[in-house]
Amino acid sequence: MPSNTINPIAASAIYGIASCGDKLWAIDSRNGYLLEIDPITHNSVILNSKNTEDFIGVTGIAIGEPSSGVSADNTLWFTNNENVYFCSLGDYTFTPQLFTRLDYPANGIAIWNSTVYITCQKTGEILIYNRNTKKQITHFYAPGIGIENIAVQEETIWLTDTLEQTVYCLERATGEVIFNVLTPFDSPTGLTFHLNRETNEEILYVSYADQEAYIRDNPNANPNHELQYRDRTFIHPLYFKYYQDKNYALSNGYLVEMSYVEEIEPLESIELKDLEWRIALPAETDRQKIKSVTAIGLPFIEEEENGQRIAVFKFDNFKTSERYIFGWKAIVEVWSIKYQLTPHDCEKLPELPADFPEQYLIDNDNLAMDTEIIRQAAQDAIARETNLLRKIYSIRNYVYDKLSYGIKPHIDTPDIVIRRGVGSCGEYLGLLLALCRLNKIPCRTVGRYKCPLESEKRNIPLYPDFNHVWMEFYLPGIGWLPMESNPDDIFEGGPYPTRFFMGLSWYHAEMGRGVTFERLVSEGKPVEKETIALGELAVNHVRFVILDELQPD
Repeated sequence: MPSNTINPIAASAIYGIASCGDKLWAIDSRNGYLLEIDPITHNSVILNSKNTEDFIGVTGIAIGEPSSGVSADNTLWFTNNENVYFCSLGDYTFTPQLFTRLDYPANGIAIWNSTVYITCQKTGEILIYNRNTKKQITHFYAPGIGIENIAVQEETIWLTDTLEQTVYCLERATGEVIFNVLTPFDSPTGLTFHLNRETNEEILYVSYADQEAYIRDNPNANPNHELQYRDRTFIHPLYFKYYQDKNYALSNGYLVEMSYVEEIEPLESIELKDLEWRIALPAETDRQKIKSVTAIGLPFIEEEENGQRIAVFKFDNFKTSERYIFGWKAIVEVWSIKYQLTPHDCEKLPELPADFPEQYLIDNDNLAMDTEIIRQAAQDAIARETNLLRKIYSIRNYVYDKLSYGIKPHIDTPDIVIRRGVGSCGEYLGLLLALCRLNKIPCRTVGRYKCPLESEKRNIPLYPDFNHVWMEFYLPGIGWLPMESNPDDIFEGGPYPTRFFMGLSWYHAEMGRGVTFERLVSEGKPVEKETIALGELAVNHVRFVILDELQPD
């Protein structure tokens, strides 16, 4: 599929977008440009060329149909700081008329018949006004914590949230969340439904505005390459499907080639007889499907371990004086997923499977669960909470309150980490595992890598800078659910987004779910890492190639 990303020339920060006939309208908040964009050709025109200053700072736009008492023509509505304006589209002068003024900044706006919907991050609400009387009718709770923009379609309200990286679908009558999906890019700033004139299908377009780092060639500097930041803004379709019977929703997926290869490069001379070098293959999950797997360098035998596929490379007499590369290449479908469960769904859960306590409630990974500081933390984290889902959410927030992110060359145990107050993703994970298990919540380590967030670069090798781990927790009768280790810890003291609480983005590569990702077996016995560490024998090479973008069936 060719890229459907719309990149309007000269735009700096697109926020609100709206559909107008066969065109998209978008507001560039920084420049004050009201842009008319052809979604087929991507050609852009500045509509308000004579009064762009009136639109600087605008964050939301909407186009309303005629309504008695407001205008005889179609109207453009927009928000700017605390003010909500409308203007006629009849003569394209775009002279603002004040509709109402709020106590706090208004962010997004949508019009449906005689009703005006306004989002306000400061109050955390969707404010609902009568268009004719200019009086507030009611308000709904806004589900996210970031700046939200809004669109209305028939009986549903749709919201983007910059910090949650999420689009929410709400009931228009009650404001209750029906489902939500993750967006494929950070900082979504606006959305609209638009009828494609070529395919006659309705597309949900989402705008994004952020900054990106780049290497600038500065001939006046020495060295001449320097790190700089620049504005990045664009519009992209959001593809999604809500599987209500399965309690999850999928959004924009990608066909990705994942490669994992070991290169023998020992630190010292070692010989191992009858060696099995076992490397887990990508996992099959609700959001990740293997299309094909091939060997790299040397052939492997495929086995299954706890339901997961394992590539087994066999060496009769492994000598570090010899050189090999070996591994696998997999073509995989990856999607963003968001599970749609509430505490109410977890009120009456069945008992745990009989073998779970021995597998997922014990200290089998240096979790310091017998130390006083971790035991006390486990009690403090949940306080008096009894609902299982709320317990997990409370534990996550407690860990985020106690830690800030920092990378170290090795992973310390949770008792050391909580005293230090700084941890890597693996150390966040260790503390989360310890506190969950002490509260009788089964959990396990998952993950391995993130594909670089450069989905516009197709058929080009991409290399992750780090490995990454997160966790899964188990809800009896429901199954295993993901929770990120540290990426949602973005504010000191909160509030924290919930984008990766029961959700993962398309760029999370699940390798070896529920099993050790990579291990050695010599003469039928595991080779302990204390005896021979993998890093002492080989250097790994991880590569991703994004082949195509996918739409849910």
